[in-house]
Amino acid sequence: MRLLIVEDEKRLALSLARGLTAEGFAVDVVHDGLEGLHRAGTGTYDLVVLDIMLPGMNGYRVCSALRAAGHEVPILMLTAKDGEYDEAEGLDTGADDYLTKPFSYVVLLARVRALLRRRGPGASPVLRLGRLAVDRGARRVERDGTAVQLTAKEFAVLEQLAVRPGEVVSKAEILEHVWDFAYEGDPNIVEVYISALRRKLGPGLIETVRGAGYRLVSGG
Repeated sequence: MRLLIVEDEKRLALSLARGLTAEGFAVDVVHDGLEGLHRAGTGTYDLVVLDIMLPGMNGYRVCSALRAAGHEVPILMLTAKDGEYDEAEGLDTGADDYLTKPFSYVVLLARVRALLRRRGPGASPVLRLGRLAVDRGARRVERDGTAVQLTAKEFAVLEQLAVRPGEVVSKAEILEHVWDFAYEGDPNIVEVYISALRRKLGPGLIETVRGAGYRLVSGG
Protein backbone atom coordinates (compact mmCIF):
# COMPACT_ATOMS: atom_id res chain seq x y z
CA MET A 1 0.00 0.00 0.00
CA ARG A 2 1.28 3.48 -0.86
CA LEU A 3 0.74 6.36 1.56
CA LEU A 4 1.22 10.12 1.27
CA ILE A 5 2.16 12.18 4.34
CA VAL A 6 1.45 15.92 4.06
CA GLU A 7 3.09 17.43 7.15
CA ASP A 8 5.20 20.59 7.54
CA GLU A 9 6.86 19.46 10.79
CA LYS A 10 9.77 17.74 9.06
CA ARG A 11 10.98 15.79 12.07
CA LEU A 12 7.51 14.37 12.68
CA ALA A 13 7.01 13.61 8.98
CA LEU A 14 10.33 11.75 8.81
CA SER A 15 9.55 9.79 11.97
CA LEU A 16 6.16 8.73 10.65
CA ALA A 17 7.61 7.82 7.26
CA ARG A 18 10.30 5.64 8.84
CA GLY A 19 7.81 3.85 11.06
CA LEU A 20 5.30 3.21 8.28
CA THR A 21 8.02 2.10 5.87
CA ALA A 22 9.20 -0.43 8.46
CA GLU A 23 5.63 -1.79 8.48
CA GLY A 24 5.85 -2.47 4.74
CA PHE A 25 4.13 0.63 3.37
CA ALA A 26 5.53 2.72 0.53
CA VAL A 27 5.59 6.30 1.84
CA ASP A 28 6.00 9.67 0.13
CA VAL A 29 6.31 12.92 2.11
CA VAL A 30 5.59 16.54 1.18
CA HIS A 31 5.61 19.60 3.41
CA ASP A 32 3.04 22.03 2.02
CA GLY A 33 -0.62 21.94 1.10
CA LEU A 34 -0.34 22.80 -2.59
CA GLU A 35 2.18 20.04 -3.26
CA GLY A 36 0.07 17.69 -1.16
CA LEU A 37 -3.02 18.46 -3.26
CA HIS A 38 -1.05 17.91 -6.47
CA ARG A 39 0.38 14.57 -5.32
CA ALA A 40 -2.86 13.27 -3.81
CA GLY A 41 -4.72 14.27 -6.96
CA THR A 42 -2.69 11.81 -9.06
CA GLY A 43 -4.81 8.97 -7.71
CA THR A 44 -1.81 6.73 -6.95
CA TYR A 45 -2.21 6.67 -3.16
CA ASP A 46 -4.13 4.26 -0.97
CA LEU A 47 -4.31 6.72 1.95
CA VAL A 48 -3.31 10.31 2.80
CA VAL A 49 -2.13 11.45 6.24
CA LEU A 50 -2.92 15.18 6.13
CA ASP A 51 -1.94 17.87 8.63
CA ILE A 52 -4.36 20.80 8.97
CA MET A 53 -1.96 23.68 9.61
CA LEU A 54 0.09 23.74 6.38
CA PRO A 55 1.82 26.45 4.34
CA GLY A 56 0.40 27.19 0.91
CA MET A 57 -3.02 25.64 1.52
CA ASN A 58 -4.40 24.32 4.80
CA GLY A 59 -5.53 20.73 5.24
CA TYR A 60 -9.24 21.60 5.28
CA ARG A 61 -8.95 23.15 1.81
CA VAL A 62 -6.81 20.30 0.48
CA CYS A 63 -9.33 17.73 1.69
CA SER A 64 -12.28 19.71 0.34
CA ALA A 65 -10.61 20.15 -3.06
CA LEU A 66 -9.85 16.42 -3.33
CA ARG A 67 -13.44 15.47 -2.53
CA ALA A 68 -14.81 18.10 -4.93
CA ALA A 69 -12.67 16.58 -7.68
CA GLY A 70 -14.11 13.13 -6.97
CA HIS A 71 -11.10 11.58 -5.23
CA GLU A 72 -12.21 9.00 -2.65
CA VAL A 73 -8.79 8.22 -1.15
CA PRO A 74 -9.05 7.73 2.65
CA ILE A 75 -7.80 10.80 4.53
CA LEU A 76 -6.53 10.79 8.12
CA MET A 77 -6.24 14.36 9.41
CA LEU A 78 -3.60 15.45 11.93
CA THR A 79 -3.65 18.69 13.89
CA ALA A 80 -2.26 20.39 16.97
CA LYS A 81 -5.73 21.82 17.55
CA ASP A 82 -8.31 20.12 19.71
CA GLY A 83 -11.97 20.51 20.38
CA GLU A 84 -15.12 19.10 18.86
CA TYR A 85 -15.60 21.99 16.41
CA ASP A 86 -12.17 21.45 14.83
CA GLU A 87 -12.89 17.74 14.52
CA ALA A 88 -16.31 18.41 13.03
CA GLU A 89 -14.84 20.80 10.47
CA GLY A 90 -12.28 18.23 9.40
CA LEU A 91 -14.88 15.51 8.99
CA ASP A 92 -17.32 17.87 7.25
CA THR A 93 -14.73 18.58 4.53
CA GLY A 94 -14.55 14.86 3.77
CA ALA A 95 -11.85 13.45 6.05
CA ASP A 96 -12.36 9.84 7.16
CA ASP A 97 -10.68 10.10 10.57
CA TYR A 98 -9.04 12.66 12.84
CA LEU A 99 -6.06 12.49 15.21
CA THR A 100 -4.94 15.27 17.57
CA LYS A 101 -1.26 15.90 18.31
CA PRO A 102 0.50 14.69 20.32
CA PHE A 103 -0.56 11.16 19.49
CA SER A 104 0.79 7.67 19.92
CA TYR A 105 2.40 6.16 16.82
CA VAL A 106 0.72 2.87 17.71
CA VAL A 107 -2.67 4.59 17.58
CA LEU A 108 -1.87 6.25 14.25
CA LEU A 109 -0.80 2.90 12.77
CA ALA A 110 -4.02 1.29 13.99
CA ARG A 111 -6.10 4.10 12.45
CA VAL A 112 -4.22 3.79 9.14
CA ARG A 113 -4.80 0.05 8.99
CA ALA A 114 -8.47 0.42 9.93
CA LEU A 115 -9.04 2.98 7.15
CA LEU A 116 -7.29 0.77 4.61
CA ARG A 117 -9.40 -2.23 5.60
CA ARG A 118 -12.61 -0.24 5.15
CA ARG A 119 -11.87 1.05 1.68
CA GLY A 120 -13.27 -0.28 -1.59
CA PRO A 121 -12.62 -3.77 -2.94
CA GLY A 122 -10.96 -6.27 -0.67
CA ALA A 123 -12.09 -4.34 2.40
CA SER A 124 -12.42 -7.47 4.56
CA PRO A 125 -9.63 -7.73 7.16
CA VAL A 126 -9.05 -11.38 6.21
CA LEU A 127 -8.77 -12.19 2.51
CA ARG A 128 -9.27 -15.85 1.62
CA LEU A 129 -8.48 -17.54 -1.65
CA GLY A 130 -8.71 -21.31 -1.57
CA ARG A 131 -6.13 -22.61 0.89
CA LEU A 132 -4.59 -19.15 1.42
CA ALA A 133 -5.62 -16.64 4.12
CA VAL A 134 -4.18 -13.11 4.27
CA ASP A 135 -4.99 -11.25 7.49
CA ARG A 136 -4.47 -7.56 6.72
CA GLY A 137 -5.02 -6.45 10.31
CA ALA A 138 -2.53 -8.80 11.95
CA ARG A 139 -0.23 -8.82 8.87
CA ARG A 140 -0.32 -12.61 8.99
CA VAL A 141 -0.48 -15.20 6.20
CA GLU A 142 -1.54 -18.84 6.43
CA ARG A 143 -1.66 -21.63 3.88
CA ASP A 144 -3.57 -24.78 4.84
CA GLY A 145 -3.77 -23.37 8.38
CA THR A 146 0.01 -23.10 8.73
CA ALA A 147 1.57 -19.68 9.27
CA VAL A 148 3.92 -18.44 6.56
CA GLN A 149 6.58 -15.96 7.66
CA LEU A 150 6.89 -13.04 5.22
CA THR A 151 8.93 -9.86 5.33
CA ALA A 152 7.04 -6.55 5.34
CA LYS A 153 7.74 -6.02 1.63
CA GLU A 154 6.75 -9.57 0.70
CA PHE A 155 3.47 -9.11 2.54
CA ALA A 156 2.85 -5.81 0.72
CA VAL A 157 3.36 -7.44 -2.68
CA LEU A 158 1.09 -10.36 -1.78
CA GLU A 159 -1.57 -7.96 -0.50
CA GLN A 160 -1.70 -6.21 -3.87
CA LEU A 161 -2.52 -9.54 -5.49
CA ALA A 162 -4.89 -10.70 -2.74
CA VAL A 163 -7.18 -7.65 -2.94
CA ARG A 164 -7.76 -8.48 -6.63
CA PRO A 165 -8.00 -12.29 -6.71
CA GLY A 166 -8.15 -13.76 -10.18
CA GLU A 167 -7.26 -10.43 -11.81
CA VAL A 168 -4.01 -9.66 -13.56
CA VAL A 169 -1.97 -7.09 -11.61
CA SER A 170 0.81 -5.49 -13.63
CA LYS A 171 4.38 -5.05 -12.47
CA ALA A 172 3.88 -1.26 -12.76
CA GLU A 173 0.85 -1.37 -10.45
CA ILE A 174 2.78 -3.35 -7.84
CA LEU A 175 5.71 -0.92 -8.04
CA GLU A 176 3.35 2.04 -7.74
CA HIS A 177 1.73 0.81 -4.54
CA VAL A 178 4.59 -1.00 -2.78
CA TRP A 179 7.61 1.20 -3.54
CA ASP A 180 7.71 4.95 -2.92
CA PHE A 181 7.93 7.84 -5.38
CA ALA A 182 11.70 8.13 -4.96
CA TYR A 183 12.41 4.52 -6.00
CA GLU A 184 14.69 4.53 -9.03
CA GLY A 185 15.99 0.98 -8.89
CA ASP A 186 15.45 -1.94 -11.24
CA PRO A 187 11.72 -2.58 -11.85
CA ASN A 188 12.60 -6.27 -11.97
CA ILE A 189 12.71 -6.10 -8.17
CA VAL A 190 9.04 -7.16 -8.39
CA GLU A 191 10.12 -10.47 -9.96
CA VAL A 192 12.51 -11.05 -7.05
CA TYR A 193 9.67 -10.69 -4.54
CA ILE A 194 7.28 -12.81 -6.60
CA SER A 195 9.91 -15.57 -6.65
CA ALA A 196 10.32 -15.29 -2.88
CA LEU A 197 6.55 -15.55 -2.39
CA ARG A 198 6.33 -18.63 -4.61
CA ARG A 199 9.13 -20.26 -2.64
CA LYS A 200 7.43 -19.56 0.71
CA LEU A 201 3.81 -20.14 -0.29
CA GLY A 202 4.38 -23.14 -2.53
CA PRO A 203 3.41 -23.77 -6.15
CA GLY A 204 0.14 -23.06 -7.90
CA LEU A 205 -0.87 -19.78 -6.23
CA ILE A 206 0.78 -17.04 -8.29
CA GLU A 207 0.58 -17.21 -12.06
CA THR A 208 2.68 -15.16 -14.46
CA VAL A 209 0.65 -13.75 -17.33
CA ARG A 210 3.33 -13.11 -19.90
CA GLY A 211 3.58 -9.47 -20.92
CA ALA A 212 0.79 -8.45 -18.52
CA GLY A 213 1.66 -9.20 -14.88
CA TYR A 214 0.74 -11.65 -12.13
CA ARG A 215 -2.47 -13.26 -10.93
CA LEU A 216 -3.37 -14.92 -7.62
CA VAL A 217 -5.42 -18.07 -8.20
CA SER A 218 -7.15 -20.58 -5.94
CA GLY A 219 -6.06 -23.72 -7.70
CA GLY A 220 -2.93 -24.21 -5.62
